[in-house]
Amino acid sequence: MPRFNIAERLIDPNSPDRRPRRAAYALPTLFTAGNLLLGFLAIMESFLGSMDFALNVSGATRHFELAAIYIGISVFVDGLDGRIARMTNTVSDFGRELDSLADVISFGIAPGVLAFAWGVQFVDWSILPDLNMRVQLQRGAYFITFLFLLCGASRLARFNIALNPIPKNPGRPDRKYFVGLPIPAAAGMVAAVVYALDSQPIRLWYAAAIWMALIGLLAFLMVCTWRYRSFKDFNLLSPRSFKSVITLGSFIYLLTNFSQPVLLALASIYVASGILVRAAGVFRRKATPAVHKPETQIG
Repeated sequence: MPRFNIAERLIDPNSPDRRPRRAAYALPTLFTAGNLLLGFLAIMESFLGSMDFALNVSGATRHFELAAIYIGISVFVDGLDGRIARMTNTVSDFGRELDSLADVISFGIAPGVLAFAWGVQFVDWSILPDLNMRVQLQRGAYFITFLFLLCGASRLARFNIALNPIPKNPGRPDRKYFVGLPIPAAAGMVAAVVYALDSQPIRLWYAAAIWMALIGLLAFLMVCTWRYRSFKDFNLLSPRSFKSVITLGSFIYLLTNFSQPVLLALASIYVASGILVRAAGVFRRKATPAVHKPETQIG
């Protein structure tokens, strides 16, 4: 039985160099536009949640939940547009640049707005007796959320210009890796935490400090040179084994019935994987004794 090939089906028969049909280029662009739309909706829901919560409107936290859900869906959609472009052989410079601009909004601005509106805006600062400390913490929150956006944009710019990026701790040659934490994973971590905590805004100042520490850590991981698995070598059209079908079915069941802890666990494991791999590499180098060559004496 011949293998189904999407790229072959989309080739223009009138093209001498076997280019895809013009309509085929619109397919990945539609997914990018969907990613951009979801980011815009997440920003609007964060604004609505802030206004309703400030006015003590019933169901205000639903807006923060929807913002987190929109960001989570955009992470999934963003993973499809590039794969579809490669599968249909419609990769273009225009699509690459449009995807980066959409990522800045959906995974930079949208989670940054959500992180501040949900985790800082409604903190009860009156508990702190020192007025100067209150001001410094509030200013620090503004800076860290902006730093998240800045590091995410910088990572996208580095990804666009790097021809063959190599992480500081290279892994197996048969696998593909990202250099630094991808911005969709950082945004997904923000959304997963908000969603897992029932979208109730943070009110305690020390909880907000922990939240800002996490945002700062995500900002650092995006611009570091540690390796993260990319999973780009995972082929959607390849045959699946019996075990993989069972694993996929179990994952769908857990995601359907326990979405909050499952999504939080997935995001946390992926974010922590780069840290653990880097720490293991440093420990391994320190634990391995250096091999000294014997000195040769001339006499």
